[in-house]
Amino acid sequence: MYEKLKEIEERFVKLEQLLSDPTVINDQKKYQEYLKEHGELNKVVPKFREYEGMLEELAEAKELLKDEDTDIREMAKEEIPDLEEKIEACTTELSILLMPKDPRDDKNVLIEIRAGTGGEEAGIFAGDLFRMYSRYVESRNWSIEILEKNDSSSGGFKEVVSLVSGKGAFSSFKYESGIHRVQRVPETETQGRVHTSAVTVAVLPEAEDIDIDINPADLKIDVFRSSGPGGQSVNTTDSAVRITHVPTGVVATCQDEKSQHKNKAKAMSVLKARILDAKTQEEEDRRAADRKDQVGSGDRSGRIRTYNFPQGRMTDHRIGLTLYRLDNIMEGHIQEIIDELKTYYQAEALKDIG
Repeated sequence: MYEKLKEIEERFVKLEQLLSDPTVINDQKKYQEYLKEHGELNKVVPKFREYEGMLEELAEAKELLKDEDTDIREMAKEEIPDLEEKIEACTTELSILLMPKDPRDDKNVLIEIRAGTGGEEAGIFAGDLFRMYSRYVESRNWSIEILEKNDSSSGGFKEVVSLVSGKGAFSSFKYESGIHRVQRVPETETQGRVHTSAVTVAVLPEAEDIDIDINPADLKIDVFRSSGPGGQSVNTTDSAVRITHVPTGVVATCQDEKSQHKNKAKAMSVLKARILDAKTQEEEDRRAADRKDQVGSGDRSGRIRTYNFPQGRMTDHRIGLTLYRLDNIMEGHIQEIIDELKTYYQAEALKDIG
């Protein structure tokens, strides 16, 4: 690892020279390429230099153990365990930084939220989750657009599919896939009893043309009249679009736009993402067949999180994280949860590599 890090540092120094070279500055394409590479290496090099500094301090402290002065020897003896602990933590951080990056991390992301068990209360909570994610997206200066939705009569959603656009969106949302359970007293509950409902969340990286090639002959496209809650007509033209990928049976529908063309484009975006996700999941399952756990696969089969409103508590069952600030979390302040999940799955991936 040390040799690899030295190579990275040498390349970093070379890039700093290139970025100040007038010839490179005048070639904007090349300049931007070097600037991007420099930015990536800048995440690693400062940490490596800090690591080297600590190694030097440790060597000096060990040398001081031979000093004739008793006080100096004692001081060195106290410093060594602290330095060794810091070096170990720094080594882990550097190992994570050197891990192969998930090529999907920087992609835009489709978030599918569906009400599960719990009737209308599940639909209300599906709306609450959508709002929570929307607030988080706003805090990151990203954008969110609804591609497909089915309103529930209580004001939430039976189903809502949205596209989040922003650098690193998939990296932040990829561990949200699974069953989200809510425990609270519904507004319609007269006895004050706590009800338990569930909502499922699926997170898919947006598919690009380079990711997946779909034969138009494999598509069945139906158009129909858009309708709103309760069945009333939204407009009088057949603008809603349903696209079925015949070989896989994957379906996507969009009726939010008045334009058939726009609905078709949105439905195709959802369809591609779903097909790509199924293909990726299949490959991950195959690779993980000989392992006990699927590291970082975002398994959708189990309950991942509980939101307990009477106790103001959120618990993520995968990592044993419990936070008693549920109101704050529901307002979109979920960065701490995301960071804890990333740290956990990175550590699991390191174990897996080992």
